[in-house]
This record gives sequence, structure tokens and C-alpha cells, in this order.
Amino acid sequence: MIAPPVIILDRSQLAENIGAAARVMANFGLERLRLVAPLKGWPQERAWATASGADWILEGVQIFDTVTEAIADLNVVFATTARPRETRMPVRTPREAARVLFDEAARGLSVGLLFGGERTGLETPDVALCHGIVTIPIDPRHHSLNLAQAVSINAYEWRTTVEDAPPAAFRDADPPARAELVMGLFEHLERELDEAGFFFPPEKRPSMARNLRVMLGRSQLSEQEVATLRGVVHALSKGRGQRLQKLLEKRRDTGGEPPVP
Repeated sequence: MIAPPVIILDRSQLAENIGAAARVMANFGLERLRLVAPLKGWPQERAWATASGADWILEGVQIFDTVTEAIADLNVVFATTARPRETRMPVRTPREAARVLFDEAARGLSVGLLFGGERTGLETPDVALCHGIVTIPIDPRHHSLNLAQAVSINAYEWRTTVEDAPPAAFRDADPPARAELVMGLFEHLERELDEAGFFFPPEKRPSMARNLRVMLGRSQLSEQEVATLRGVVHALSKGRGQRLQKLLEKRRDTGGEPPVP
């Protein structure tokens, strides 16, 4: 059986929207709901009132402190946002995204949809953790869309894709690595680049690091590829240290002053 996407709501403000999102999830066969730092805590009684009986979804809610933690075990995550926010990622409609997520889920991968808070939407660093962007093609004269409405549109397209899909075709390609493994690669690479002085000038570090994350995330690296790249980073940093040590030894043997690292 193909597992539906995990729905992740980041910093939701209103219990009513959480409950309404649970209601439409139940309508279209989605069951796993995760909340990232809900602003009024959890549980919230009013969520049950607007869920209209979709209690099993609210009772199974998982709470996380950060988006990074909430998506750590997922292979493919799409960010739902009205604008790309300075990231060069594939931008899809909910229908296109549902097709991609269905194909990945049919391969046994864990997939998810990330939604931002009602007031500010998703922050750029959180979008950069995802593998693509979903944008609902609404009329520009009135582009305000309720959180639960956005969830319902994406849930509907998922359900339609499931109903219309032929028997799943499995590809031989290795699946993308879990988000926690990719995050480990990001952090490892950034530490070594900090050490090497790559991020210059310092004020450009956030945007440079974000661009690196987007570039690597867009590649949908497999677990083996992540392990290989981490080995490459380690070898390069180890080699740099060995070269410096040899230079220090040479200077010491010849009576010269040690170089400044």
C-alpha cells in the first residue's frame, strides 16, 4: 500500500486551522500530521471542534521544535509557498506535485508536504531544506489563501492521483537519502568550508550556505552518494591538515619560522 504524504504545519497560530486541516486530511485519506512549534502549544481544544470527527488524526499528531527535526525521516519533501523566496528549485502546481510524490511513494519512499504559518508563511532556510516548491495557481487579484484551504487543495490532488493511477511502476534508481543524512552532509561541509575560509565576506555566509544546500538538495542524493560526499569532504580536510603538518616539520628541520596557518 502506498503511504500518503505527511502533512507538516510550521508554527501554526490558530487551533481552528489545525482542526480544519485534519478534517480535509481525513476527507482525502491522509493521516499523518506533524506540527512544528505551534504558537499556542498543543493540544488545543478548539482544534477538535473544527476537525468534525477526524479525531484520530489529531490524537496522532507529532510535535517538533524545528522543521529540520520534523522532516528528518522523510526522503522527499515539497514546500508549499506562494513565492520561491530566492531559491532555485522546481516549482510545481499541486497536481504536478501530487504526481511526483505518488511516484516516489510508490517506490517505498517517505514523502511530505510542508506548510508555513498563517501570518508569514515559510522562511527561506526552511524552504531550502526541501526538494521542490508547490505553488497554487490562484488569481493574483486576491492571493490570500487559508491554511486549511491550501492543505485541502493538495490533499484533493493527491487523492485524485491515487484514484487515477495505474499499477505502480518501480524504478531501479536508488531512493533519495533521508533528510537527517543530508543535513549531516550540509553541516559537515559547512564546518570544513568555515575552517578553509570559503565563506567570505562573512556577511554573505547565510546566502552562500543556503545556495549550497539548495544545490545539493535539488540533486536528491542517495544514501550512498551522501556517504561518498562526506568521505570526500573528510579526505580533503584531512589532506589539508597533513600538508600543513609537513610544512611545519620542514620549516622546523631547516630552522625557519613556522608558517602562519
